[in-house]
Amino acid sequence: MRLGDPPAPDELDPIERVSRDELRELQLERLQWTLSHAYENVPLYRDKFDSAGVRPSDCKELGDLARFPFTTKQDLRDNYPFGMFAVPRERVARIHASSGTTGKPTVVGYTRKDLDVWAEVMARSIRASGGRPGDIVHVAYGYGLFTGGLGAHYGAERLGCTVVPVSGGMTPRQVQLITDFRPDIVMVTPSYMLALLDEFESQGLDPRESSLRIGIFGAEPWTEQMRAEIEDRFDLHAVDIYGLSEVMGPGVANECVESKDGLHVWEDHFYPETVDPFTGEPADEGELVFTSLTKEAMPVIRYRTRDLTRLLPGTARPAFRRMVKVTGRTDDMIILRGVNVFPTQIEEVVLRTAGLSPHFQLHLTRPDRLDVMTVRVEARPGAEGRAEAGEALRRAVKDTVGVSVEVEVVDPETLERSVGKLKRVIDKRITRDN
Repeated sequence: MRLGDPPAPDELDPIERVSRDELRELQLERLQWTLSHAYENVPLYRDKFDSAGVRPSDCKELGDLARFPFTTKQDLRDNYPFGMFAVPRERVARIHASSGTTGKPTVVGYTRKDLDVWAEVMARSIRASGGRPGDIVHVAYGYGLFTGGLGAHYGAERLGCTVVPVSGGMTPRQVQLITDFRPDIVMVTPSYMLALLDEFESQGLDPRESSLRIGIFGAEPWTEQMRAEIEDRFDLHAVDIYGLSEVMGPGVANECVESKDGLHVWEDHFYPETVDPFTGEPADEGELVFTSLTKEAMPVIRYRTRDLTRLLPGTARPAFRRMVKVTGRTDDMIILRGVNVFPTQIEEVVLRTAGLSPHFQLHLTRPDRLDVMTVRVEARPGAEGRAEAGEALRRAVKDTVGVSVEVEVVDPETLERSVGKLKRVIDKRITRDN
């Protein structure tokens, strides 16, 4: 099969071939079960539903879900470690958790059936990306409490692939293994893929001559400009995957390689909404909210992801709605002198500016009464005219984003490379009250 062609019908799961009406009927049945399961077994949900004056029996149609209260990350932290579990701890087969860098980690649990569902949707996602049984998959997501590595691993095995469980770090060794093992697919964060690209070139290897034909990238927002950069330098298909541990892990939604026009949400297991991030009211474009439909160990009801996107009708999988690439997170938003700025907006401009590499950081300072943002960006190797490139970037940010920034163009390989989720923003602001 030529990569990029749609899969044959018999290669798809039966659920991927149903009509929209059939899918909605299944969703309602599973939603009603989930609401009852959560209400009966999780004290937080019982209290929330009672306070809102709703019962699981009040959900007669999918639209009724909007009557139920939201769940937030703070709810998970307040019930640390196991207070969100809806089954006895003895039935929990695995536990994952966030890093907890901004407070207590958020803990999630899975029954054996939950793990089976997770492997199923991950296998579906890899196949949608162009993967097929027998492919070699190089997994460079981190393993451990982070859901990325193990989620990718078990999904690839479920599809019938050969898995190379490299995890993150040891970049020169990653390039050696890709060169020697000749994998078909790499699964990694897009920012670390850039580090791998640099390592290929520093070893005198042409990335376009590697065996890789598919890259499945997630765990952080990335732009169409980043896709074009990776596809051009590596001669592969760069495909977006979406997930978060509170809902399941990676595999909640995925792009189809034949269209690359947004991520189809696997709505037989995860029901999406978008709401105004400030009011919580339904909105065509806004904060993504998920309700799990089949999770046993830890159901989530209207979980506020803080990711910003919009929902569109399905294309390559007509029954499943698409979510547009995440443009940013409400907690990543920088308010700079009254203007809302997302790192992805700066990334788009950097990648359009000649002479500048994709490696950049945003440094926030407050030397006086006003905040200042400095874009520290690496020059491309061998590029001349750094001052001109920096000035072009400064003007372009002003014209497209609407804020004035300082620009510092630094030598190649100056900025720290990411081996996982990238830290784009370095906030050094100190208020006068501190």
